[in-house]
Amino acid sequence: MQRLINEILERAKADRQRIVLPEGTEERTLKAANQILTDGIADLIILGNPDEIQACAKEWGLGNISKATIVDPENHPKKEEYAQLLCELRKKKGMTIEEARKLVLDPLYLGCLMIKNGDADGQLAGARNTTGNVLRPALQIIKTAPGITCVSGAMLLLTHAPEYGKNGILVMGDVAVTPVPDANQLAQIAICTARTARAVAGLDPKVAMLSFSTKGSAKHEVVDKVVEALKIAKEMAPDIAIDGELQADAALVPEVGASKAPGSSIAGHANVLVVPNLEVGNISYKLVQRLGHADAVGPILQGIARPVNDLSRGCSIEDVYRMIAITANQAIAAKANK
Repeated sequence: MQRLINEILERAKADRQRIVLPEGTEERTLKAANQILTDGIADLIILGNPDEIQACAKEWGLGNISKATIVDPENHPKKEEYAQLLCELRKKKGMTIEEARKLVLDPLYLGCLMIKNGDADGQLAGARNTTGNVLRPALQIIKTAPGITCVSGAMLLLTHAPEYGKNGILVMGDVAVTPVPDANQLAQIAICTARTARAVAGLDPKVAMLSFSTKGSAKHEVVDKVVEALKIAKEMAPDIAIDGELQADAALVPEVGASKAPGSSIAGHANVLVVPNLEVGNISYKLVQRLGHADAVGPILQGIARPVNDLSRGCSIEDVYRMIAITANQAIAAKANK
């Protein structure tokens, strides 16, 4: 398990990205940031009142926060430039320059504007803010990746079952955002989850579109949706190895896959699992995490043109540390795919 985390950290360290942390005085965020800077994992841009940030750093004994670029949303040289950029991006929605000038004071908007303007590579927030607050500026400013219209979330599952996935490593999506995707959205989720598996976990993705049916063993409209999503995904990304519809055991267990889906190169060998809806994804990863004592890392947001990730408000310092490194890995991949 730790080997993959170390690989993620080493990739980030080898190609340091500029990651924005909008919650500049949040304790877990600042402590994780100090360790990131100590270890040389990423270049950090911390948003907030500089005096307050320095006071927090002093109180908590964080000697390396001074290595970060600290930007005060209330007072910085590009304030008007970002306001003009936001006004231009949102003018069709009726935004005035006065409204834009107010919004650029919001660190969540400011961080996304920095990314859009080429002054940063990714953002991580959510220790204090809701998912909606984190996602709204990202979708308004950075927007979705080319060919993608829906945002989703992938979970990296580091299990104790080395016979499945790649040495027990699996990636599952969507576990975070879209409650009931239609066939087109489900196809996009499959493609985005495969890309996340490649960018973050270093996997050669083998994607299984999961269902309660394997290759027509059951008939139902929800199965039809998975079959249609598979067809769309293959047309959208012919380079991705993908198959379905597969039951979970047929996707993971070689002998079951060979029996239920003979001739499938994915059945029994999947390392990316795409669930038919959010309910299944959320329940599944939590069962794997709790009953199988797996390490669940994420959710990792995907589908946005540049990485913006959302923390749980119950996150630990280690969660923040890992997610900064993951955001950096996504930023590296986004530049490579441009």
